[in-house]
Amino acid sequence: MATLVSADKEKQLAERMLALGVREADIDEQFVRSSGAGGQNVNKVSSCVVLHHRPSGIRVKCQQERSQALNRFLARRILLDKIDTQQRGAASAEAQRIEKIRRQKRKRSHRAKMRMLDDKRHQSEKKGRRSTVRDD
Repeated sequence: MATLVSADKEKQLAERMLALGVREADIDEQFVRSSGAGGQNVNKVSSCVVLHHRPSGIRVKCQQERSQALNRFLARRILLDKIDTQQRGAASAEAQRIEKIRRQKRKRSHRAKMRMLDDKRHQSEKKGRRSTVRDD
């Protein structure tokens, strides 16, 4: 059977663990049966991975894929994301992504809205003047 996670991705994960100060010895790993769709494989094989990082107290559960090996890799990535968010707070990539979404959803000021509507009206008038020339 071919490996599910490339050696390059495994190496990147190990480097990220080292950068965040997470040791493999600090992680408790548990395998449980997944739930949901998947048929006999889900019912018989413990492919769901539960990781517990003892120093931070963070617990992660991953059952995205049918393969236990792939779920182990994905669970470690999720765990590192959560540890990164906990350590760096507002500077973490996750916090920045959430803040970007919050800014996008924020209501426009009245002035900005009026300017946008004026631009749309101007564009509409330009397109309206593009009608074909008729010979009378």
